[in-house]
This record gives sequence, structure tokens and C-alpha cells, in this order.
Amino acid sequence: MTKMPPPPAGIRATPAPVAARQAPVRFGGARQGPSTPAPDTIRAVAEAMGFALADKVHLLLSDYLGLLAKWSRTANLTGPRDPLDILRFLVVDSLYLADYLGGLHLPPAPFCADLGAGAGLPGLPLRMLRAEGDYMLIEAREKRAQFMRAFLAVHPLPGTRVYHGRAEAFLHCSAHPDLIVSRAFMPADKLLAFVGKHAPETGVCILFTRGLPAEKTTKLLNTGWTPASPMGYKVGEDRRFLQAVLKT
Repeated sequence: MTKMPPPPAGIRATPAPVAARQAPVRFGGARQGPSTPAPDTIRAVAEAMGFALADKVHLLLSDYLGLLAKWSRTANLTGPRDPLDILRFLVVDSLYLADYLGGLHLPPAPFCADLGAGAGLPGLPLRMLRAEGDYMLIEAREKRAQFMRAFLAVHPLPGTRVYHGRAEAFLHCSAHPDLIVSRAFMPADKLLAFVGKHAPETGVCILFTRGLPAEKTTKLLNTGWTPASPMGYKVGEDRRFLQAVLKT
């Protein structure tokens, strides 16, 4: 993924609305429904947010968002329902996370556990961008686990699997992850206590936070974790941070 130059202020703002969706088209042997944004629309929105993605990622995101829109008609998988809103307000975290992970000292082929993976956010878009190592999407809710498996059945991303069950059950029966990602599994302090109990050899945790990161991480210094430099960005009026904490 090639990162486009950021705006002068250093934090990207939510893009202006793009043109209306194109008519359904065919690619890769699968028909796009009326709720599926075309790859060119994905490209336009991503570029407006400051990201230049490979063509294959546009195609994968198009299918992912279309399938998510289809499933969301009968199941509450995400807050936003419009595919482009999901891209702007949820998938955007995956795009920043891909860049952020590139600046961390991780093993060449890390084993990552995504706790409370939900509908595959941030994990599935992240794996479209970074496919090294193994990535386990851990989700206790059946419908969400079924959705992720349905997408991976059509688009098998390398090293990416779904575990339907409780996170602690997985962590007790697997090798300890090198990296844990958790977007909305539990608050940061509870998450690190959870990881310390169930996966004490984990080296790095990624936290998704709002507000000033110092307010969120000062208390971690005395709990066996050291905060790394965060990445801050803006989505609409919402300021967000990615915060890696390292086991000490």
C-alpha cells in the first residue's frame, strides 16, 4: 500500500461525498448487488481519505462491503449500514492500522489474535493489506463468525482463519500470540489484565482509543506494559488513536 501525502494539518478529515454508486457490474465471477460499491468508488473514497490502495484491494473491499450490506439486512453486524459509511468510519481504522504495524518491531511472520473480531473489523481489511504470518479472528457470536467464514470461503486471505468461541478458550488452547489486536472487545485496562491472565507471553497489544492517549496509557506503566508512540488521526469530528503497548 502506498500512502498518499497527508493534508497540511497532519490529520486527515472525513472526505466529501463521492458520486453516486455505479450500476451493478461483474468482476471475478461474482455479481455485485445494488448495495455493493464499485471498485472505482472504493478507490475514490480511499484516495479522498489519503490512501492509495492496490487494485486487488479495491476489488476485495467492494465484495466485503457488498456482502456485509447483504447480511446486515437480516442481522445487526455493524452500526453504520451504508457500505460507504462503513468504509469511511470503520474500515478506515484498518487502513491506518496497516501503516502503524509497519513501524513496529514484530517477527517476520507474526501470529496475531484478533479478540472480538465482530464482522471482521479491523481484521479482514487489514489482511487485504498485510498478509504476513497467521491471523486468527476470534468471535463468540455465531452470526458474526458465520459472516467472516462466508467471506473467507469466497476470498481466502492467506493465513487468516475464524475461531468461533470465547477468547479465553482459544488463548488457553493455542500458542501465545505475538500480537493481539482488539478494537471493541473491552476497555484497555481490562483488556491488558485479560491478556496478562490468559496469554502472559504476548509481546504486543494494539489498543484503539479516543481522547488523548496519555490519559489512557499512564496507568499502564506500572502494570508490566510500556506504551509505544501512538498514531493519531481524525475521522469526521472524532479523534482516534492507535496505541501499541509492549510487554516489559
